[in-house]
Amino acid sequence: QVHLVESGGGEVQPGGSLTLSCVASERSFSDYTIGWFRQAPGKQREFVAGITWNGGDTAYGNSVEDRFTTSRENAKLTAYLKMTNLKLEDTAVYYCAASERWYTHDMAYPYWGQGTQVTVSS
Repeated sequence: QVHLVESGGGEVQPGGSLTLSCVASERSFSDYTIGWFRQAPGKQREFVAGITWNGGDTAYGNSVEDRFTTSRENAKLTAYLKMTNLKLEDTAVYYCAASERWYTHDMAYPYWGQGTQVTVSS
């Protein structure tokens, strides 16, 4: 089991950048794939990015590829989501989640953080 806490959300103008952090409470963090998901009001939860336990592989949703980058520092029990060139449609609550599997579907992730709001507004 792993407990996750996201931070770094906020309000930013279109074209701006934010970096989200996902901090775990347990050393077992390094055993897990970390996925980033987002959910906008009235929409289904969407896969944003994922990174394997050692950072050796990453994956991105089509709508964020080339703009978002995920990374991790296992020694700090932390994963990151760097978001650049933010668009209005990126507005959502962003969640990090942990899974023992390498998969982009949210059903594969049993452990979730509480979420952090990202608002892109002019």
